[in-house]
Amino acid sequence: MRFIIMNYCRKTLLLIIGLLLCVSPYSAHAQWYETQGHARLDKNTVEIARTKAMENALKKALLIAGASVSSVQQVINGLLTQDQLNIRATGSVNSIELVDETYNGDLLTVTIRADIFPQERKCFAVNFKKSLLITKSNIMHRQQANIGKIYSIDKAVPQQLSKQLSEHSAYTTHSSILNNKTQFSRLNNSLANDKIAELSKTLAHSSNSQYILFSEIHDISFEQEATNNWQFWQQGIYPRNFVMNFYLYNGINGELMWQNEYQSSAPWEFTKRLTIDPFSIKFWQSKYGTMISSLLEKVVKNIDENIMCEPSRGNIIQLTGNQITFDLGRQHGVKIGDEFTVLQRHSFSSNDGKNYTGFNASPYKVKVTQLTRNTAVAQTPDGDLFGNIQVDDLVVRY
Repeated sequence: MRFIIMNYCRKTLLLIIGLLLCVSPYSAHAQWYETQGHARLDKNTVEIARTKAMENALKKALLIAGASVSSVQQVINGLLTQDQLNIRATGSVNSIELVDETYNGDLLTVTIRADIFPQERKCFAVNFKKSLLITKSNIMHRQQANIGKIYSIDKAVPQQLSKQLSEHSAYTTHSSILNNKTQFSRLNNSLANDKIAELSKTLAHSSNSQYILFSEIHDISFEQEATNNWQFWQQGIYPRNFVMNFYLYNGINGELMWQNEYQSSAPWEFTKRLTIDPFSIKFWQSKYGTMISSLLEKVVKNIDENIMCEPSRGNIIQLTGNQITFDLGRQHGVKIGDEFTVLQRHSFSSNDGKNYTGFNASPYKVKVTQLTRNTAVAQTPDGDLFGNIQVDDLVVRY
């Protein structure tokens, strides 16, 4: 594998969000894929940030080309090094071209074009939507909500995210539990990863969801100085911070899939003594609410990017003879005739007593014969009866 960094330039462009395929993904020849990657400069040199941003962009290009990538890169004169990139696929990267590099505060954005010889099989999982459960957030410093009495922002922001997922997400269906707070923050603060995994699996099972989204609101404090001294004396307008962390867990095995922090600030246009309803149009049309909405748009895109090529898994909820019913349906993109592989779930304990969930691939494949919005009925094509397959085992489509 070789990497060729060409056409290095710095110019200001509108940020293009998403993945742009430059040629048809079904060609048998090498193809160019253009993607963007991001990295922050606050703790990194420009060279390290550029490398991280290019790594991020390359991962996206490889995923859309059908590869599954894990990479730990080193910096040598700001270039990616071939021996540090691990591609679990039959595809290869012929060259990389750095098209553009822009700076917005401490955020570095690069645009690359990667010449990738694709896998014979594509990322078929993009045809299926994954089920996501959104949980109530947690205000880490509750006293910061005093001004405006915006204590219910822990429900209002996840609800707004739910609306944006409905409107803009191409790869998820979702549900929400916003009335009761989970134990996630307490467990996360004590680094109880095993218990978080069990919590994720329990919530996934009870809600028929493949992924669980937790979140924490870390900062809704006010900055020290007003946006404008004159405005401060006349209207009392202060900048208010907003920092929120999101954590995406796989509900099947309890593993952390992705996490990210989003932060910004905007003027708080309301007087200090005025109570503001975070569910109100007045709040979401204010500068502060608009800023949060913009951050949530990025969250939606990041969630899609991280689950689009993940296998679609469903739980078997009924089994009779050579026929099963599982909890994926029309809303998830399943169609009559789709084939799924059956996995047997099994649990085991390590020597230190930790419990893990594992899966054994069975010899059975099933074909969908009936559909509802949320479920599918499938059977073995040759009429074979299932052996050792049970309710709560899985079906999977890669």
